[in-house]
Amino acid sequence: MRIKALLALTAVAASLSACATADRYDAAGDVHALLVAIRNNDRAGFDAHVDRQALKGQIEARVMDEARRRGSSDGVAVLAALAAGPIADVAGEALIRPETFRAAATYYGYTADKPLPGRVTIAAALRPAGDGRVCAAKKDGPCLLTFTREGDRWRLSGFDSQAANLRLKR
Repeated sequence: MRIKALLALTAVAASLSACATADRYDAAGDVHALLVAIRNNDRAGFDAHVDRQALKGQIEARVMDEARRRGSSDGVAVLAALAAGPIADVAGEALIRPETFRAAATYYGYTADKPLPGRVTIAAALRPAGDGRVCAAKKDGPCLLTFTREGDRWRLSGFDSQAANLRLKR
């Protein structure tokens, strides 16, 4: 009886692992396309693989967090709340471009002088991030980029700027 239970548990674990692997492999194709767009400065290809609203939402949240962290007065916090949206819009237009993400691509070793890795290699660098998302991380490092499935495509939906700052300053 215990052997049957152990075999059943092993089968369930293997099936869950296969789903995570399939997601990573599926996402790797779109991550590769994003890397190509970044390398080639292809704005249309870049935009097709980026969720601008999600990234702008992160910028807006970051502005609000920074205002709270600085312990500002209630008046400053209200002004920050009012300004966070417009600041995120302007920052999003200035920062959510292929040129900006070249630094992240370089961090992962994707430089213009080297060929981009294939889908299997990229899939190995992705890990499940919960809620149907995957993230790009270097070995045991932090998740720098997060991708979310939207219909038939995986799009960049998150960017950990603090992890990027820690890694890119070296």
